[in-house]
Amino acid sequence: MKNLLEFLTKYYHWFIFVVLEVASVILLFQYNSYQGSVWFSSANTVVGKLYEWRSDVESFFSLTTKNEELTLRNFYLERQVHELSAAYIELTKDTTVLERNGLKFLQRYSLIPAKVVSNSVNKPDNLLTIDKGSKDGVKVDMGVACGNGVVGIVYLVGEHYSVVIPALNSTSSRISCAIRGRDYFGYLHWAGGDASRAYVEDIPRHAQFRRGEWVVTSGYSSIFPPGVMVGQIEKVFNSPDGLSYRLQLKLATDFGNLRDVFVINDESVEEQSRLLRAAQDSLKAKQN
Repeated sequence: MKNLLEFLTKYYHWFIFVVLEVASVILLFQYNSYQGSVWFSSANTVVGKLYEWRSDVESFFSLTTKNEELTLRNFYLERQVHELSAAYIELTKDTTVLERNGLKFLQRYSLIPAKVVSNSVNKPDNLLTIDKGSKDGVKVDMGVACGNGVVGIVYLVGEHYSVVIPALNSTSSRISCAIRGRDYFGYLHWAGGDASRAYVEDIPRHAQFRRGEWVVTSGYSSIFPPGVMVGQIEKVFNSPDGLSYRLQLKLATDFGNLRDVFVINDESVEEQSRLLRAAQDSLKAKQN
């Protein structure tokens, strides 16, 4: 005991120094949002790597179930594509138009495969992290989807990891949607709570649709191509002002079991952005 007291007496200033350093670091990052976001963001390489290891372990134990789900879904989609193609060819008598149009459409887009390494579904403003970053071609505001449907939009990009705002974010997620096969559109909004359900706001009162119909991305923004699955209409409500409908959806994406996703890179976005900036600069020049 005497030796311990002598040791503490001799080196007490070092202990005080360490305690003060730890306290200052905690105060710095807890009460300064910029420093906190830079160092403790899940896009940070160190934190991202830890999330990735944990995700790999979880993915290993869920492989059997996921493979069964993918096999069934692939079979269903193959049959659906076959039946639709056969019906279209029968109507048009043109066996090449589907291939031509499909290739022309897909040339605009490139897909960056990624894995979810961190995810939350039980917060008002959820975020998820993927294992691809700027070195893989990921940029802010790119759309993210999975085999079942829409996931979210890239919010923050590091070299090797990126943070995504998913559809399950009550304040920041606004994805343009349309009722499949119809011209009525609105935007997706999650109100919190149930991670399997969200709402489409601002559907016009004159819209004609039925419960059970599917809602997809509208394609009116450069983030998602048209036709990416969003969810199925379960209930219909009036908006608070009574001027539009509010649709409750059963989301197509299972956010609680999300592993494999892909980032959608629209090759035409940069051209659109350049044209928009040029138009804005031209208007400013005329005003001056």
